[in-house]
Amino acid sequence: MSEHKFPSEVIDLPSEGRLYSKDHPCSNGKIEIKYMTAKEEDILTSQNLIKKGVVIDTLINSLIITEGVTSNDLLIGDKNAVMVAARILAYGPEYVCEIKDPNTGNDITQTFNLADCPFKKLPEGIKENKFEVELPVSKSKVVFKLLTGLEEKNIEDELNSQKKIGSDIVPELTTRLRHCITSVDGDDSQSTINSFSVNILARDSMHLRKQISKVSPDIELTQQVDIGGQPVKVDIPMTVGFFWPSTEG
Repeated sequence: MSEHKFPSEVIDLPSEGRLYSKDHPCSNGKIEIKYMTAKEEDILTSQNLIKKGVVIDTLINSLIITEGVTSNDLLIGDKNAVMVAARILAYGPEYVCEIKDPNTGNDITQTFNLADCPFKKLPEGIKENKFEVELPVSKSKVVFKLLTGLEEKNIEDELNSQKKIGSDIVPELTTRLRHCITSVDGDDSQSTINSFSVNILARDSMHLRKQISKVSPDIELTQQVDIGGQPVKVDIPMTVGFFWPSTEG
C-alpha cells in the first residue's frame, strides 16, 4: 500500500531565520508543516502526553516536514508561530473562547481571527543569536541569547526537580537568567554567570528582562476587541479549545 501524501504549507517564521546557524534548515526563515489529521487529534487527547507536559511538542514534531528540525531546535517565538499556523491550517483562523470582561470580571464569549496576529520581528541589523546590554545600575555588560525549545525544556526540568524536593522558593527567574546569559563583562565562565544571576540587582534584572523581551521575535497573541462598546486590547487565551474547537453548530 502506497504512503498517503498529506497537504502541507511552507510558513514564515518570526525570526526570519536570522538567529540560526547558516546550515540550520530554518536559516531561510521558513518551515514546512503538514495539515493536522485524526492522528494528531489523538495526540492532543492523549492523557499520557498531557500528564507528561509534552503534548504540544509531540504535536509539532508530528507536523514538521522540514528535515532535520524538531520543536527542540526552534526558538520559542518560532515555535509559537508554528503552533498558531498549525491551528489555522487544521480548523481555520476563527477561534471562539471565553475571556474576562475587564469592566465587570464576568466571562464573555469572544471570537478572534488568528490570521490577524502579526509577527513581532527582530530589530534591524541583528544577524546572530547574541545580544549585549549595559545594565543601568552596576554598569555590567551582559551578553545573552534567546532560548530554543530544548533550553526551555531544560529549565522546566530543573524547576520541576526543585518542586519535587519541596523547596520553599523555586528559583524560576534566576534559573532562566542563568540559561540566557552567556557572559558578564567578558567572563563566560559558568561560575560567574551562576553567581551573577543570583545576585543581580532588582533594577538591573528588570532592565535585562525587558531587553530580552524587546528583541525576542514572536507572534503577537493580543488583539483589540469591542467590549461594551469600547475598544479593549486583550491577550488571546490558549485554552483547550485552541486545538480542540467545539463540534457544535
